[in-house]
Amino acid sequence: MSIRVPDPVGPVDGTVVPRFAGESTFARIPRIDAVSDYDIAVLGVPFDGGTSYRPGARFGPLQVRTSSRHLRPAFHVELDVAPFGALQVVDAGDVACTPFSITDAMSQVEKVARDVRGDAPERRLISIGGDHTIAYPLIKSAVAQHGPVALVHFDAHLDTWDTYFSTPLTHGTVFRRCFEEGLLAEDKSIHVGIRGPIYDRIDLRQDRDFGFRAIRCSDLDRIGIDEAVAQVKERVGDTPVYLSLDIDVLDPAFAPGTGTPESGGLSSRELLALLRRLDGLNLVGADVVEVAPAYDHAEVTTVAAATVVYDIIALMTNQALGRTAG
Repeated sequence: MSIRVPDPVGPVDGTVVPRFAGESTFARIPRIDAVSDYDIAVLGVPFDGGTSYRPGARFGPLQVRTSSRHLRPAFHVELDVAPFGALQVVDAGDVACTPFSITDAMSQVEKVARDVRGDAPERRLISIGGDHTIAYPLIKSAVAQHGPVALVHFDAHLDTWDTYFSTPLTHGTVFRRCFEEGLLAEDKSIHVGIRGPIYDRIDLRQDRDFGFRAIRCSDLDRIGIDEAVAQVKERVGDTPVYLSLDIDVLDPAFAPGTGTPESGGLSSRELLALLRRLDGLNLVGADVVEVAPAYDHAEVTTVAAATVVYDIIALMTNQALGRTAG
């Protein structure tokens, strides 16, 4: 297989293309139709019909790709890997999903995700949302190849409520549906970064009954990043892992451009430290969701999201190569 590496200074008519120009794909990687085979695909899912507060995440994939131009993708220092040189990474474009029906849109997302994964279980998919509802069909596509997965969920919110306004599938109910349908490996899933008020004390008990454990932001203040990472790794073991990251896990100071901001979140540095220490997990899929550019300022949120996507690609590359940075 011919490896296609993003060229940060590709020549055009003898000149150099600056990072703010050139391909509009994520980090200027090749489009999926430009290669015969690939190892990791980046897929945009511009859907926000499951949002309960501030809409606008449908524009997330476009703006995260734009902000990814700032990346210097040739080598990831902390993870000690050149992901775009080691594996073939492609941009699979956006899912053409309807903005008018949650049910229809999720069926469309699942079909495209399955098509992108194909018949290659070693192929990995990372998606850019879109609101958190999209995790449901994306997890279904991963489970179709790998069986029930362990969910590592970075978020300010549990997302295991039952319904919103009598609607069973929304961005706040997605992981309850996953549990009910047997998509999650038993007693292997964990939330990280949870904070803020909830509707009732019973929400916490039900979440535990669904097999989740949680590391709250207040826990991080007490146990620190090292212990949090140890708890995540112990929880998931060698089970296939789906990593779902809501950008509102970051404090609004670091991610104002999101639909349901909550005060007291992680800093960008804390989030990246947590992610990079998860090197070695059996990552079979991931998403970065809830980026709503209309509420952003100076690309603060989209730069953070693009960096997270790149870090996940690097984690997946190390896993595919059977190595860790340490």
